[in-house]
Amino acid sequence: MKIYHLAAECYPIAKIGGLGDVVGALPKYQVKAGLQAAVALPFYDRKFVHENQFDVIFRASTLFAGERMEFEIWKEKHDVLGFELYLIRIPGLLDRPEVYSYPDENEQFIAYQLAFLDWINWSQQSPDIIHCHDHHAGLVPFLLQYSAIYKRLANTPTVFTIHNGQYHGAFGYNKFKYLPEVDMRYAGLVDWSGGINPLASAVRCCSAYTTVSPSYMEELSWQSNGLERLFQMERHRGVGIVNGIDSLVWDPEIDPMIPAKYSAADFTNKAANKKALCERFNLDPSLPLISFIGRLVTDKGAELLAEAMNRSLQENPGKVNFLVLGTGDKPIEHSLKGLMDHQPDHYRVYIGYDESLSHQIYAGSDFLLMPSRVEPCGLNQLYSLRYGTIPMVHRTGGLRDTVIDFGDADGYGICFDKTSVDDICYSVGRAIALYADTKHINQLRTRMMELDFSWERSAKQYTQLYERLIKNI
Repeated sequence: MKIYHLAAECYPIAKIGGLGDVVGALPKYQVKAGLQAAVALPFYDRKFVHENQFDVIFRASTLFAGERMEFEIWKEKHDVLGFELYLIRIPGLLDRPEVYSYPDENEQFIAYQLAFLDWINWSQQSPDIIHCHDHHAGLVPFLLQYSAIYKRLANTPTVFTIHNGQYHGAFGYNKFKYLPEVDMRYAGLVDWSGGINPLASAVRCCSAYTTVSPSYMEELSWQSNGLERLFQMERHRGVGIVNGIDSLVWDPEIDPMIPAKYSAADFTNKAANKKALCERFNLDPSLPLISFIGRLVTDKGAELLAEAMNRSLQENPGKVNFLVLGTGDKPIEHSLKGLMDHQPDHYRVYIGYDESLSHQIYAGSDFLLMPSRVEPCGLNQLYSLRYGTIPMVHRTGGLRDTVIDFGDADGYGICFDKTSVDDICYSVGRAIALYADTKHINQLRTRMMELDFSWERSAKQYTQLYERLIKNI
């Protein structure tokens, strides 16, 4: 079975969030399971490209708004990521260092999709599945079916995975000129609210769509930034599959980024990781350490962190430490940096992104706070479980599907019902009380670290979906 994954991100080439982690891991585990999985990514002028060897395997040009557009397909020579990697390079459009935020971003991703389809079509390839991730590849299912140029590929099953349904990639009809000739009788399939909406089009036109957790599938019907009616109508074609984590990267037994290795069978060295982390940030390792890792945006509830942590420290003087790692909205960054002036003894913040430090925080913390308003799946809580760090989560999306409160049968986390300062502070109080019960917290750590959230399990569910779609051609 030959699968092409199309996405804007793929770790370690280009990663902004969870999308990059998924696209960098799922194909690797599909290859391990015997499938021929490949990733076709936009070209980024980044470190990975300069440090690895590529062959230019295809050159051509295609019409783009009435003008010829040259493009190249670069193939990484040695499959160093565990799967075939292809980069689509378009001089002046897809040859830049950043992933997002260019003024011609719509044109970038339209061109990316057209170049991929032209390459597959002209090189006479016949993939079994084309797996599109988020709106950046959302026009592919429509173009395959309703553009005569790709008639040969029209029956190729397409899977569309929604990693975040808040972002649609919508643009005006003035950019319809960038698309190839299509059967205008079906042009309404790209329309939503008077514009072209790639995410809506993909949901309508793909063979099946997936979300990155079952709960998020349900939430899209009432929280999808204007597409609620669409998801209510198309619910029967959707499948929720919880993301996995790359157990070769996220494993405290072998992780080269943490000071001391440990496992579910013997997590004695978790204390050594905490000591090293607290020494780095000048915190008392005898106190419970509650950390936050992530983007500092309202979707993550990050604007509440400074107030909630300040209040918790006032209500529990000398009883808890907090550590924040993240970057995002400047007002939120400012509030978190400002808290240092009020809480210099038990609070630290690191503004920025540091992959090694994130591993050290997962290994060295006692609790990981995730007060997200929106969390389609969430990977941070899965990493924390793997490292025996108790997740403190708002019951939403994938957090609801993957974390059970320790007060419930077989539970192991701390769950709350609202993204609010009150709920966060109440959960901090529960965490402090739980930390004092060494026997209980060690039992929870053992239970957490033995859970299976590996990609093997999730990859198997995708394979079953692929097989069903191929069978129905």
